[in-house]
Amino acid sequence: MNTSARFVTPASRLALVIALAGSALAFAPAPAAIAQPDRAAAAEAARAAGTLPVRRITLYRSGVGYFLRAGQVDGTQRVSLQFDASQINDVLKSLQVLDKSGGRVDAVSYSSKDPLSRRLGSFAVQIGDNPSLATLLERLRGSPVTIETSEGNVAGDVLSVETRRVAAPGSRPGDGNSALVDTAFVNLLTDGGMQSIAIPQVRSFKIADEMLAKDLNKALSALAESRAERVKNVDVQLSGTGTRDIAVAYVHETPVWKTSYRLILPESDAGSPGGDRSMLQGWAIVENTTDNDWTDVRLALVSGRPVSFQMDLYEPLYLARPMIPVPTVPGVMPRAYEGGSAPQIASAGRPMPAPASPPAEAMKRAARPGSRGPGGGVGGSAGSGEAGAPGSPDTAGNYASISASDMADYAPKSAATGGEVGEQFQFELDAPVTIERQRSAMIPILSSPVGGKRVSIYNQADRPDHPMRGVQLTNDTSLQLLPGPISVYDGPAYAGDAQINQISVGDKRLLAYAVDLDVTVTTKPIDAATTTKVRIIKGAYEVTQKVESGTVYEFSNKDLKRGRTLIVEHPRLPGWELTSPSKPDEKSGIEQTQSQYRFPLDMAAGKAASLTVKQERIERQSIGIDSFDMETLARWSAEGKLSDAVIQAVREMQRRRQAVAEAERVVEQTDRQLNTLRAEQSRITGMLSSLDRQTDAYKNLLTKVNTQEKQIDTLSAGRDAQVAEVDKRRAELEKYVNELTVE
Repeated sequence: MNTSARFVTPASRLALVIALAGSALAFAPAPAAIAQPDRAAAAEAARAAGTLPVRRITLYRSGVGYFLRAGQVDGTQRVSLQFDASQINDVLKSLQVLDKSGGRVDAVSYSSKDPLSRRLGSFAVQIGDNPSLATLLERLRGSPVTIETSEGNVAGDVLSVETRRVAAPGSRPGDGNSALVDTAFVNLLTDGGMQSIAIPQVRSFKIADEMLAKDLNKALSALAESRAERVKNVDVQLSGTGTRDIAVAYVHETPVWKTSYRLILPESDAGSPGGDRSMLQGWAIVENTTDNDWTDVRLALVSGRPVSFQMDLYEPLYLARPMIPVPTVPGVMPRAYEGGSAPQIASAGRPMPAPASPPAEAMKRAARPGSRGPGGGVGGSAGSGEAGAPGSPDTAGNYASISASDMADYAPKSAATGGEVGEQFQFELDAPVTIERQRSAMIPILSSPVGGKRVSIYNQADRPDHPMRGVQLTNDTSLQLLPGPISVYDGPAYAGDAQINQISVGDKRLLAYAVDLDVTVTTKPIDAATTTKVRIIKGAYEVTQKVESGTVYEFSNKDLKRGRTLIVEHPRLPGWELTSPSKPDEKSGIEQTQSQYRFPLDMAAGKAASLTVKQERIERQSIGIDSFDMETLARWSAEGKLSDAVIQAVREMQRRRQAVAEAERVVEQTDRQLNTLRAEQSRITGMLSSLDRQTDAYKNLLTKVNTQEKQIDTLSAGRDAQVAEVDKRRAELEKYVNELTVE
C-alpha cells in the first residue's frame, strides 16, 4: 500500500475491497456443474468447483431444514462450502462430516468474526466512532504529518488541537459587529517552530509514519469488510488416498413449508361415483430462499416440530474479568487438594449416517368409472369429442363445465409417499425435484378419497341467527393431514374456504365453509337456582342450592328438498355437570372437547326441531344466623329442606337471646331509678344552700338527702350484680351459637 498517498480514499484500499468481493463471487458453485445427471461428471465438477452438490433436503415445520451434500474427493483435498452470514451459527451448531472410505477429517475452518468494535480497537488510530478531521488529527498527536493548505504545504509533528473564537469568514477587521465563531486549529511542531493551521483551511494531509499509515488503512478495510461480508466460506480439510465418497450434513433456518388442500364433495350423497366419499387433494408449498439452486435433490417434508434455537457461535465471546490486586499476605502455604472421582467420558462413536428414505406404502387412488388410457383420458383418448370428457365442446360450440368427477379423476397424482420415520410423519417425494434459487414451488403430496359427512354446525358465539354449512371429515387415509387452508368444492362449484389443524389417522374434524341461510335459529337462556338443603354450621346457615344454566335451541329448516344433520356446539362450563339431554358417549353420539359439547340433531326438510341443553352444579353459601325469619324456616321445613333439629336449635337460640334481653331490661330499669334519685338529690342539694341550717326545713331536706343516698348505694350494688348476670347470659349465648352445628 502506498503510504505516501493522501488520506482521501486510498485507491489501493478500494482496489483491495473490490478484489476481495470478486474472489468471493468466484467461489459460488456453478449450477450447470451441479445439474449434471452423470455421477462421475458431477463429482468431477464438484472437485473442480471445490464444493459438493446438495443431494437431499428435509424441511421441518419448525423453521429449519436438514441439508445433505455428497460427492467424491481424490486424495487430500479441501472442500469449500458457502453460506450466508446469517446461517453460520446454525451450521456450526449442526455440521456433520463423513468420509466413508477410510479418509480422515482434519479440520473445519472458517474466517473468524471478532466484534467490529474490538477489531477497530486493536488499531493504533481509533476510527470506530466516525471521528471528524479535528478529532482524527488530535488522535495523531506526536505523529509526523504533511498538511496541504491553500497557502502551501506544512510538515511537522502534531502537537495539539484546540478551539479558538475567531471572526466569521467575510467579516472585516475592526468591525465591531462581526460575529465570532468557534474554529478548530491544529498546532504543528515544525523545524521553524510551532505553527497553527485552521482546520477549515486543510485540504488534505499525509501521514509520514509508514506503519501508522498502514494501520489506519487496515482499520478502514475492516470497516468496509464488515459491510461486505455477506457470504462466508466454511472449508473442510480431508486427508486420504484415492477416490472417496464423502458427505456433509447440516441444519439451518428455512421458511416453514406449508400445506393447502382442495376438498371435492360429491354432487349428492349417493348419486356420485364412490357413494358419499369425498376427494381430498393436498399440495405442499416449498420455498428456496437460499442463493443456490436445488437441482435434482431428494426432498422430504416432515410434519414434526423438533426443538430448535439460535446461538451465536460464530462471533468470538469475551467475558469481562475483574481486576484483582496482587496478594501481599505473607506466609501463605500451598494447599494440596485430594483427588476426586468422576465418571469416565464415553468415547465418541462413529458419526450417524444420513437418514434413509422412509419405508411407506404407495397411496391408493380412488377408483373411478372407466379406465385411463395412455393419454390419461377416461374411456378413450383425449379430444375424442365424447360427451362428458373434460374440454369437449357441447352442442352450442361452448366448452362443457368441469364436473366433480373430472376434478377427482384428472387432478395431479400425488408426487410423494407418506410414512413415519421414528416418531415423526413425513412426505418423501418420489422423484428428485429442482427449485431455482429465490423461487417457490407447489408440489402435490396427497390425492385420496376421504370420509366426509355433510353437516350444519351451530355455535351461538359464531353466528346467533344461522348455522354454518360444513363437513364432518374423517381421516381414513393412511396419511396425517397437516394444518392448512381447504378450498371446498360442492360438486363442481366452489363452495367456500375452511381451515384445519393437524388430523391424525382415524381422527375426525369439523370444518365449516359457508353460512347455511336455509336454517334459522332462536335461543332462550335457562338460568335458575333452587334451594335443596339448609343446615347450621358453626353458628351460620349453610344453604345448598342447585343452580341450572343452559339454552333452549329452536331450529327451523326452510329447505323443502333437503334435510339437515345439525351439530350444535354448546359451551362446556368447568365444574358443571351435563344433565340434559344426556352424557357424552358413543351411543348418544354426543362429543365433548376441552371447551364445547357437540350434540347431533336430525331435522327433516321443511321441518322444525328443538334441543334443550342444561348443566347444573351444587353451590353452598354461608349466611348469617339472623338472615331468615321463622316463617321462611317453617316453609323450608315443610318442604323437607331443613330438619326439625334446626328449628329446635333456632328456638333455643331465640330463648337464650330473650333471657339476655330480660336481664338487660332489669339493668335499664335500675339505671332509670338511679338517674331519678341523682336528679332529685341534685335539686335538694341546691335548695339546702339557700336555707338556714337551724330551720326545720333545712333539717327535713337533709334527712331526705341522706335517705336517697342510701337508696343509691343499694341500687348501685344491685346493678353490679345485674350487669354480671347480663354478661353471663350473653357469654352463654355466644358460646351456644358459635358451637351450634345442626344437620
